[in-house]
Amino acid sequence: MNRADYFLIGGMDAPFNLPIHKRALVLGCMLCVICLGLGSAALGWGTLTLPFSDVMNALFGAGPEQAQIVVTQWRLPRITAALILGAALGVSGAIFQSLLRNPLGSPDVVGFNTGAYSGALLVIAVFHGGYYATAAGALLGGLTTALLVYALAWRKGRAQGFRLIIVGIAVSALLNALNTWMMISASLEAAMSAALWGAGSLNGLTWSKASPSLIFCLLAIAAAVPLQRRLRLLAMGDDAAQALGVAVNRSRLTLMILAVSLTAAATAATGPISFIALAAPQITRRLLAADGVSLLNAAWMGALLLLAADQIAHHLFAPSQLPVGVVTICIGGVYLAWLLINDSQRKTS
Repeated sequence: MNRADYFLIGGMDAPFNLPIHKRALVLGCMLCVICLGLGSAALGWGTLTLPFSDVMNALFGAGPEQAQIVVTQWRLPRITAALILGAALGVSGAIFQSLLRNPLGSPDVVGFNTGAYSGALLVIAVFHGGYYATAAGALLGGLTTALLVYALAWRKGRAQGFRLIIVGIAVSALLNALNTWMMISASLEAAMSAALWGAGSLNGLTWSKASPSLIFCLLAIAAAVPLQRRLRLLAMGDDAAQALGVAVNRSRLTLMILAVSLTAAATAATGPISFIALAAPQITRRLLAADGVSLLNAAWMGALLLLAADQIAHHLFAPSQLPVGVVTICIGGVYLAWLLINDSQRKTS
C-alpha cells in the first residue's frame, strides 16, 4: 500500500487508527452530498409539494403550521430513518463480505433477515404483540438465528466463510418453512399484519417508533468504523492477520456481533429489507476499484440506495405507496443475477 495515498486518523500507538484512502474520502464526500441533496428534495415532494424555501422555514420552526407538520413530523422521520438504517445495512454487509471473503456473504443471503422475520411473526401470530413487541421479537429472532448459524458453521476452531454461507442458506430455508406454517395457522388479521411487516416498509414511521433503532444503529456504526483496519487484515486471512498482531477470534466475534446487531436493529424498525446489505459494499468496491471495502463509504452507499428506493416506492405509483422492500427485492434480484454471472465469468476466464 502506498502511504502517500492515505490519511491516518489516530496514530500507530493510539487505541485505534483508521487509514482512509484519498479516493475513498472523495467518494464518501460525493455520496454525502448526493444523500443530503436527495433528502432535501424529498422533504418537498409529495401530495403537498413544497418549495425549498418553505421546507427550510419549516425545519427552523417558521412558516405555516401545516407545512411544519408535513416536513418535521411526516417526511423528516422517514427520510432520516432511510439514511441511518440504509447506512446500518451497508456497514453490516461490508463486514460480512469482508470476514467471509465472499460477495454473497450478506445478511440477506445468510438468513439473518429471515430469522428476524420469524421472531416478529411469532410475536404477531402467537402473542398478538404491538409495534414495540414485534420489533423486540425481530431483534431477538435475528440474533438467535445468527448464533445458530455461527455455531453450526463452527469447525476447527473457527466459523469458515463458505461453510457459514451454506449453513445460513439451509437455516433460512427451514425458517421460511416455519414462517409459512405460522402464516397459514394464524388468524386472518394476524396474517395480514405479518405480511405487511414482512414486506419491509418505512410507511408511517414516526420519531417515537424509529428513535430506539436509529440511536442504536448510530452507536453500532460508530463502534464498527474504528475496527476498519482489523477488518482489512482479517480479510487477508487468519494467519496473516495473526502474524500482524490481530486477535483473530476476538476481533471476528466483535465484528460479527456488530454486523448482526445492525441488521437486526434495522429489521426491527422496518421489517426485512433485502438487497441493500448485499449491493452497497460491492458497488462501493467497484467505484473505488479496490479489493477492500470502506465501512464509511459502504454506509453512505447503503443510505443512498435505501433513500432512493424509498422515494421510488413512495412516488412511482402515487397516491398508492409500495413497501420499500418490494422495490429493493426487484432491483436486488437483477443485481444478484448479474453478480453471479459476472463472478462465474471471472473465474472461468
